[in-house]
Amino acid sequence: MNPLHRGRGSTSTRVQMRKGAASAPAPLTAQDTPRDGYAEFLRSTLPRQADTVASHRLGQERVWLKKAGPRHGKWGYRVMALFAHALRLDIIKPVPNPGGEAAVAIEARRLRQLGAAGLRVPQVLAQEAGGLLLSDLGQSHATVTVQERIEQAAAAGPAALLAVWREGLEAIAAVHARGAYLSQAFDRNLVQCPDGVIGYIDFEDDPGETLDLVDCQVRDWLSYLHSTAMLVRAAAPQAAGEHWHAMQQTGASEAVRQRIAEASRRMRWLRKLPASRRWGRDTQRVRALARLLGRWYPDRD
Repeated sequence: MNPLHRGRGSTSTRVQMRKGAASAPAPLTAQDTPRDGYAEFLRSTLPRQADTVASHRLGQERVWLKKAGPRHGKWGYRVMALFAHALRLDIIKPVPNPGGEAAVAIEARRLRQLGAAGLRVPQVLAQEAGGLLLSDLGQSHATVTVQERIEQAAAAGPAALLAVWREGLEAIAAVHARGAYLSQAFDRNLVQCPDGVIGYIDFEDDPGETLDLVDCQVRDWLSYLHSTAMLVRAAAPQAAGEHWHAMQQTGASEAVRQRIAEASRRMRWLRKLPASRRWGRDTQRVRALARLLGRWYPDRD
């Protein structure tokens, strides 16, 4: 499985602890294990690899080489920044993706930090300024994203969908229990490994550079809900709400819970966004998110 797949305490505190630029991975290529190991393989292969992300096999081991990509466009950042300002919600402000060597350094640092915290993330096997060589989360065995599992479970009915959806909630709570956070905590970036453990991918940006820990964790919860809201709302919104609040009580701090409730109140006008598909998938997702939160956090006025 491609480990790079695809899509508040004190406000003075900044955490030093991301949807990656992953294009479709190149075909798996067989290579002999280099005499000098991973670092030599990265040095020799990096300038010859055309794709941003490609998988390779070194002996019996599958690895992934990710090259530095271009900086993300600024227009989308400006639009989202204005949107966040209008809602007075710092937690939805876009996190700048610097691209290039800076993004490579950020991803390497975050993977090492999360790995040191005992979380299942790809291991950084070698690092150059222009790219990373990463281990395969499946250790050469098949993996599946939570997104794929939810879509498959939806065909089996609401109970099956909610069971998988709750696993994603539990995976996010496990990160937060270690005083950490993800970034792009969408269902596509949560990967079930062969042993059943859910791993985490995509760390090219770091919200902790601009937000405190509480806001980073709130972003994780809302990112996951944003990516799953349409299916959850269509299947079993009431039962999902019970799962959500139960998980929030055991897996989120009081500060995080308060900010999610506040975000729900400020996003309530988004429930009136048009439902038509012609407005785009993102609009539909935001509308579904706002309506779920509105149901789970009813207005008090």
